Amino acid sequence: MIKARVTVTLKNGVLDPQGKAIEGALGTLGFSGVGHVRQGKVFDIELDHDDRSRAETELKAMAEKLLANTVIEDYAVEIA
Repeated sequence: MIKARVTVTLKNGVLDPQGKAIEGALGTLGFSGVGHVRQGKVFDIELDHDDRSRAETELKAMAEKLLANTVIEDYAVEIA
């Protein structure tokens, strides 16, 4: 079995209103010095085979087809 993590984040230059709201809320809660917060998504995925090359190909396809909107988001694949 292969365990992997796909992290999806907004591309640089794309407005992130949720990240901006989190940044403001952290300041309101007393956390000073916090700036430029960007939010994203994390997907932990288990594949039922042991072929790392195949897993990387499949995970990238998953990200391209469903997990990320590649027009405005980047993604990174990590295989454990």
